[in-house]
Amino acid sequence: MRVDDFRLMFGKREFVPIMIGGMGVDISTAGLALEAARLGGIGHISDAMVNTITDRRFNTKFVKEKLKQFKFNVANLDKSLVKFDLGQLAEATRLHIGKTMEAKRGAGLIFVNIMEKLTMNAPKETLKVRMSAALDAGIDGITLAAGLHLGSFGLIEDHPRFRDVKLGIIVSSVRALQLFLKKSARTKRMPDYVVVEGPLAGGHLGFGMDWAQYDLATIVAEVIQYLKDEQLDIPVIPAGGIFTGTDAVQFLEGGAAGVQVATRFTVAEECGLPAAAKQEYFKASEEDIEVNQISPTGYPMRMIKSSPGIGDGIRPNCEAYGYLLDANGKCAYVASYNREVAAHPGARKVKVFDKTCLCTHMRNFEIWTCGQLTWRLKDTTRRNEDGSYQVLSAEHIFKDYQFSTDQQIALPD
Repeated sequence: MRVDDFRLMFGKREFVPIMIGGMGVDISTAGLALEAARLGGIGHISDAMVNTITDRRFNTKFVKEKLKQFKFNVANLDKSLVKFDLGQLAEATRLHIGKTMEAKRGAGLIFVNIMEKLTMNAPKETLKVRMSAALDAGIDGITLAAGLHLGSFGLIEDHPRFRDVKLGIIVSSVRALQLFLKKSARTKRMPDYVVVEGPLAGGHLGFGMDWAQYDLATIVAEVIQYLKDEQLDIPVIPAGGIFTGTDAVQFLEGGAAGVQVATRFTVAEECGLPAAAKQEYFKASEEDIEVNQISPTGYPMRMIKSSPGIGDGIRPNCEAYGYLLDANGKCAYVASYNREVAAHPGARKVKVFDKTCLCTHMRNFEIWTCGQLTWRLKDTTRRNEDGSYQVLSAEHIFKDYQFSTDQQIALPD
């Protein structure tokens, strides 16, 4: 059996059951998502730090204007004054998503990954703006990520597209799904799909540091059984550690509607990582990959442990960014940075190892988030004469998932 022997069904529409996960900040580029859609699958873009993305893509000045507005507060330990302009946030979201949708070709879909943990010093207000603006811009679907999203459906239930657009949620347990469904029941709107993300996924994890005790196949089976028991016909899409088409088929034969994959696309030509970073992903060994607790979100995070941002005590850039400030203007990195500055008076530069300025370092591609099986990427390509690895096209990777059998991986020509 091949992945192409199956189809992901949304109503009467069918799709190649391959979904490319949403990797921020602009690692899952519009170009990568567009390729997935062109090939008949589903691609994600991410709205993580969307103001920064539009500054890069469309030469807007949102970050510069925000820094100019709050520059007076740079030396202040209290960041509660640093607010996002909701009009600019909506404009940036509509621009990023709208231009992507205008360029869409093919029979597939484009979704946006929206993280609840991007609290932006006004959690409910900014989340509502981001989701509403995405709907305004014509996105095919919204995947709710990095959080329980207990009230997220309620924030957009008055939007005219609320019952037409595809809405899904990422969970890592049956319990998380139960909580979401219970809290969302008031809107009389079920999710159109559930992504079950296991412990081998990249970036933020929905597990504690005991992540290795969990197994994706077990969780997926539990979720499928729970939905069956509740007589809910909601497609289940496993994610995390699905490295080959054969891996995908095993889940599809077990009742999954599709699979979400991402790690292998980090080294695609269309991926937003810089060329040098892609080579670091290719070179990584199994020992180079770690799960740590340096994210200010409180979630464990998987990354390559030689990431330049680890231990870098850069001054917090909340006035320019500030995406992880909570409702009270607090961020765990700000607290850690201030602690180290106080402990080393007069030092020109401090080291901060327990947390990282995730906004700055993700913006600069200096936190190399990755899936657990990143060390296998070198086996998916050829090595050049200069020792570097050949970068792959998204189409090549997508079709390898779609048509491969027997755990085989097609090398590039």
